[in-house]
Amino acid sequence: MAALDNKISESGTCSSQNCREKKTYSVQEIAEILQISKTKAYDLCKDPDFRIIRLGRTIRVSKASFDEWLDNLL
Repeated sequence: MAALDNKISESGTCSSQNCREKKTYSVQEIAEILQISKTKAYDLCKDPDFRIIRLGRTIRVSKASFDEWLDNLL
């Protein structure tokens, strides 16, 4: 059954390789990727060069814009 191919854990993450690649990151994920604190990640979101998406009070970062931002730092 197709619905069983995309298994999502209780935390909301995909456990199957059949799940689509993420298009956005949460602030917590940005902090983990960059190995910085969550507070520093929120400070980074205030930088005008760092593009974010606001959905109400939720902040998401486009994976494409994050990768571009990171590549420009290196």
